[in-house]
Amino acid sequence: MNTRYLLGATFMVIALIPAQNSFSQQEMVFDDPRVGLAAGLFDAEEAIWNLTKLTTVRPPEDFIGATNTDLAFKDHYVFQGNYNGIQIWDVSDPANPVLAKEYLCPASQSDVSVYENLLFVSGEGLGGRLDCGTQGVDEQISEDRLRGIRIFDITDVLDPQYIHNVQTCRGSHTHSLLKDPEDDENIYVYVAGSAPVRPAEELPGCSGLSPSEDPESSLFRIEVIKVPLANPVEAAIMSSPRIFEDLAAPPVHGPTEAEKIEFEEARARGEFVVSIGPRNYTLPDRYVAPMIANYFSQQEITEPTSSDTAAFREALPEIMSAMMGANNDEDRGPDQCHDITLYPEIGLAGGACEGYGLLLDISDPLNPVRIDAVADSNFAYWHSATFSNDGSKILFTDEWGGGRGAKCRETDPMEWGANAYFTIDENNQMTFVGYYKLPVPQTKTENCVAHNGSLIPIPGRDIFVQSWYQGGISITDWTDPTNVIEIAYHDRGPVSDEESAMGGSWSVYWYNGYIYNSEIARGLDVFELTPSEFLTENEIAAANTVQMEYLNAQKQPTYVWPPSFALARAHVDQMERNQRATAEEIASLRAEINEAEQQEDLSIVDRIEELIRSQN
Repeated sequence: MNTRYLLGATFMVIALIPAQNSFSQQEMVFDDPRVGLAAGLFDAEEAIWNLTKLTTVRPPEDFIGATNTDLAFKDHYVFQGNYNGIQIWDVSDPANPVLAKEYLCPASQSDVSVYENLLFVSGEGLGGRLDCGTQGVDEQISEDRLRGIRIFDITDVLDPQYIHNVQTCRGSHTHSLLKDPEDDENIYVYVAGSAPVRPAEELPGCSGLSPSEDPESSLFRIEVIKVPLANPVEAAIMSSPRIFEDLAAPPVHGPTEAEKIEFEEARARGEFVVSIGPRNYTLPDRYVAPMIANYFSQQEITEPTSSDTAAFREALPEIMSAMMGANNDEDRGPDQCHDITLYPEIGLAGGACEGYGLLLDISDPLNPVRIDAVADSNFAYWHSATFSNDGSKILFTDEWGGGRGAKCRETDPMEWGANAYFTIDENNQMTFVGYYKLPVPQTKTENCVAHNGSLIPIPGRDIFVQSWYQGGISITDWTDPTNVIEIAYHDRGPVSDEESAMGGSWSVYWYNGYIYNSEIARGLDVFELTPSEFLTENEIAAANTVQMEYLNAQKQPTYVWPPSFALARAHVDQMERNQRATAEEIASLRAEINEAEQQEDLSIVDRIEELIRSQN
């Protein structure tokens, strides 16, 4: 482990070796029910453990074939993003979700968040339109293009009103909604854009030059939008914090030997391939098509020949470098974040910023300040972050391959495309302690890598439900981040066993007693936890006493458990599991709880929690 210092801000580089004991309990498992599941779109074989699947509901017709993305929650509604717009599900009966509203409004990725009567939707791609039209935008520069944040009034959830948008220079790949505990008049939207900078002719003030060429560059910054709750149509960008200042280029790993062979085979087949630095990319036709059309348009080529296509191949590395934000400052670190998880109750945010994991002070919402940064040569693409409930730990996910590659094969390193875990000390400095990766191999046709998830409010423990694309969903216990264990899962067979096809779990979150999974190709899944050797019925019941009015993926709530007899019993179950009391003491405590319940005396919860504190 090497430590370097830049202008007083510490960042850590983890060497390209497995951390000691990182996978002592999580080696690759080959006799797992998830191995060999039959393929299919809506009829794939499934494997499930320590969960009950209540239902799967398919997307409406206009959304089938387009990618389902992130989820947000309000009251008894689930808002599901999709590249074609928004689906709103009424989950008053979680076992029978009803499509309450489909709103056709194409944009990538259509990540969603909600607060009170407002719905926010991200748009980044070049085809999104201000008017939500489905015809796209063909012009290089257009006043019709939407790249930024859409704002809807959902006072009537069944009739969303598109009231405003805020355009940004790089669009909004994702966004995070910040409710400052000290400010009841405004909310703040942190915008993360990862697309190329749009021309100044389309949005004045945008600049794709490097900071050395233009100090006002649209690179190396995020955008903070202030939204007055009394008049949200006045929402506007109020600051552009440069949270990446002075970060050096992070260490990166190259391809595996298997990937090198696959890359050369793709080149031999005439596929579009490109190498940028240590990375090799094989581009699917659906991505090449708009790029080549744009290239021919720029060259004013109406009837392209084979030599024109060859010229495009030659220009492809430069085109890709521009799309990925490459610049003349080759020794500089990342110029964008993918996700920023806000935890306002502790005044911190975790930024997953491509080459780094950042810890931010967000006590001043308009001026977030970087207070620590970590880099890891095992990570390819820092994607998202989740804090422990008490804020003493943080995990980052690595979306190696961008979510479209098979990265959970037997030949793929366990440290690549994994989660990395850090403790956070009293000075807000992060220390690496271990990795976790899905422990079961997936096939070469399944896009599989770490993706989005959330905590499940099991009292006294850090339980995490997480998406792995076509690796399915996995629930882990990371109370001890040096020994992360899997305690439940659900997986389907590949969409296709003949060719790579997008599918799997994009995001999965616990909300008010149920687990909701946004399945990229298949719709919306709803699950319940079931008791097991890892979770007792009382722990699950205590978790279900936590009820929220809303939940957004990138605004982490603090879980608070109301006093209940289930909570008291959950604590005693944990004392028994952890061998913190004798069998006689456990029996006595359970008898006390039974008696207290008969007398409706909830003070037993305080007494047991005091006992636990005294043991610690």
